[in-house]
Amino acid sequence: MKTDSFYHIIRQGFSGLFHICVEELKVAFRDQGVLIFLILVPLAYPLIYAFIYTNEVVRDVPAAVVDADKSSLSRKFVRFVDASADVHIQSYCADMEEAKTLLKENKVYGVIYLPESFSSDIAAGRQTTVSIYCDMSGMLYYKAILLASTNASLDMNKQIQIKRLGNTTDRQDEISTSPIEYEDISLFNPQDGFASFLIPAVLILIIQQTLLLGIGLSAGTARENSRFRNLIPPGRYYQGTLRVVLGKSAAYFLIYSIISAYVLCCVPKLFRLVQIANPSTLLAFAIPYVLACIFFAMVCSVFIRHRETCMMVYVFTSIPLLFISGISWPGAAIPDFWKVVSWLFPSTFGINGYVRINTMGATLYDILPEYRALWLQTGIYFIIACLVYRRQILLSRQRAIQRLKQIRLRRCQYDLKKR
Repeated sequence: MKTDSFYHIIRQGFSGLFHICVEELKVAFRDQGVLIFLILVPLAYPLIYAFIYTNEVVRDVPAAVVDADKSSLSRKFVRFVDASADVHIQSYCADMEEAKTLLKENKVYGVIYLPESFSSDIAAGRQTTVSIYCDMSGMLYYKAILLASTNASLDMNKQIQIKRLGNTTDRQDEISTSPIEYEDISLFNPQDGFASFLIPAVLILIIQQTLLLGIGLSAGTARENSRFRNLIPPGRYYQGTLRVVLGKSAAYFLIYSIISAYVLCCVPKLFRLVQIANPSTLLAFAIPYVLACIFFAMVCSVFIRHRETCMMVYVFTSIPLLFISGISWPGAAIPDFWKVVSWLFPSTFGINGYVRINTMGATLYDILPEYRALWLQTGIYFIIACLVYRRQILLSRQRAIQRLKQIRLRRCQYDLKKR
């Protein structure tokens, strides 16, 4: 008899879990708002980001030149800058006022100024100065103009030095101008591209943010549709805490097991980003990350009272979370307080771990701190989710009992009046 009773409890639990999972899947596909955030946004948003940054680097940045020297040597310097792939000399201005006007109108993003004494200083053996004025609202413009000007000055320096040394062989010229030869190798980002640097972090963040928005929107809808603003309906399938938490999380995990494979594997391959991850390592890392995001979103959804609340609360956090993760801004420069705050979010460990796995070919042993942190967050947020959902179940039950008592009382009063 005890065996049958225990078997009945287990069977009822799995039946309730399956029912809740199916109901959550129905909500995800029937509610347009939830469908957009849980499915359409993760499918479309990575493509939009990747299309924007698909060129990797900025080429042919329009710049203006103010050549006050107007000598053959100054024109040679300008030709060197214009010959680079980074800068295109669009305008030759008579003075700085004309160049400032072009800069204000966004027709150019930088101004290169060569002084009147440019060639005379070089002929006299004095050091001359080339001034660069850049639009600092776009750091990539500044990088391109500065890099092109620096390379042009280095090349001209070598030629001037060779003429003054009077060597007899090319080998002597090489040794004199470059006694120490260096080789610049970009690790894990051969093109020094912005997409290879930024997109992997954005992909991981999209998973967390869309889960927060989708689950929060679903919770807000449940409260709005409930007469007593209950998150959990007072049905017989919703009486167990574990079945509610596991049923809801199973539905989200089924959806995001497919979404994560698309976001983390297909999108980088589609846009030919750096991708040297071991598939088994990436799978083992993605499982705790998705679970941690799901339980974290379920905990946060308890505080959502209306459908629109989650959009106002969560959308603006995307940029700060990207900064405090240590990818967009160096982790060593982040204050200790914000480092501790970043540990509350699965995206912090997810971004750092995924970038090292996908872009640097790291193994699970190499990212063991992040991997353990994600499993720890999964456990902690699962326990918190059980506690907060248990409270919601009890509140729903209490309100249902109070409602039932009120109905019975009204019936008794009605019967007494009839008598």
